[in-house]
Amino acid sequence: MKKEVKSLLSRGIDSLVLAIDHFNKPWNKGRIVIVFMLLNHSFEMLLKAAILHKGGRIREKRAKETIGFDHCVRKCLSDHQVRFLNEDQALAIRTINSLRDAATHYLLDIREEQFYIHVQSGITVFKDILNKVFEKDLSDFLPERVLPVCTKLPKDLVLLIDEEIEEIKKLLTLPRRKISLAKSRLRPIAIMENAVKGDSTQPSDKDLNKILQNLAKNSWQSIFHGIAGLNIDTQSEGLNISLRLTKKVGIPVRLIKEGEEKGLPVAVKRVNELDYYNLNVTKLSKKLCLTIPKALALIHYFNIQSDEELFKVIKIGASKFNRYSPKALNFLKKKLDEVDIKEIWKQYKIKKRNKG
Repeated sequence: MKKEVKSLLSRGIDSLVLAIDHFNKPWNKGRIVIVFMLLNHSFEMLLKAAILHKGGRIREKRAKETIGFDHCVRKCLSDHQVRFLNEDQALAIRTINSLRDAATHYLLDIREEQFYIHVQSGITVFKDILNKVFEKDLSDFLPERVLPVCTKLPKDLVLLIDEEIEEIKKLLTLPRRKISLAKSRLRPIAIMENAVKGDSTQPSDKDLNKILQNLAKNSWQSIFHGIAGLNIDTQSEGLNISLRLTKKVGIPVRLIKEGEEKGLPVAVKRVNELDYYNLNVTKLSKKLCLTIPKALALIHYFNIQSDEELFKVIKIGASKFNRYSPKALNFLKKKLDEVDIKEIWKQYKIKKRNKG
């Protein structure tokens, strides 16, 4: 492991351990702010370490500083050279980043159960990345008994938000309406909704006022479509808890125009996937002027099947079809001029023989 990667990874793990430590402290002074700041820092260091470890760059040409947090997430989500994040992981990380911004730069009043969900899901994502990219176990850096402890364990996410919305509505019925407090408690929910939609901006006072008005006449599910489409997926092995926020099938997707600053891609849905992934391996090999086995060797060499922009298994009924996009063809055409296909074919045959 390179020295820079090792240093970044070490800083990331240190911040994660400190975040867990502050989460479990027996007093509340500065607790929420400190935990989100440390958790956010731990992810920025981890993502940058992972990008470098996978051969990517964290500095743009002639730039004085390294790339920012959002750029890191986008790169880890969609750059075929380093890609290792999935949509649910990106959602958890971006939500933590937005909550950190709110807690650091203004006010954030978050319910303990919500706080636990974000922290525990963050630790789960950190653990998963550490294992996938670096083949390291988080338990190697801290005892298994160390994890966020919550006296109010979260229920179903829909029930949790339902209870919180009812509390917010009660604040608005008091003789002296607690609008400021209601908006403060509404803010983390609005931030989470924005993150699901791929929007990294903070909800404004005007946004929160509008939501409060809508809540008076509509269900929260009709306002927070994104959150209504999330599940809490919890797995436990003794004291080792994994908590993941996952999307239900059919969650609404907002199309984002190129160059739109408010939009950060969380997922891209192809209207007709067979039109987009329009090449099977036979057609791909012909266009590359290679035999099918040699085309497969090239595909394996560049790990094409790990990039959703280049490859997808499409199910039609009970059948499955391996399909490649025109982007995969263009990528492989360019790379053919840079590599020795005979050597790639030779190594591929050796690996196949060893596996057999």
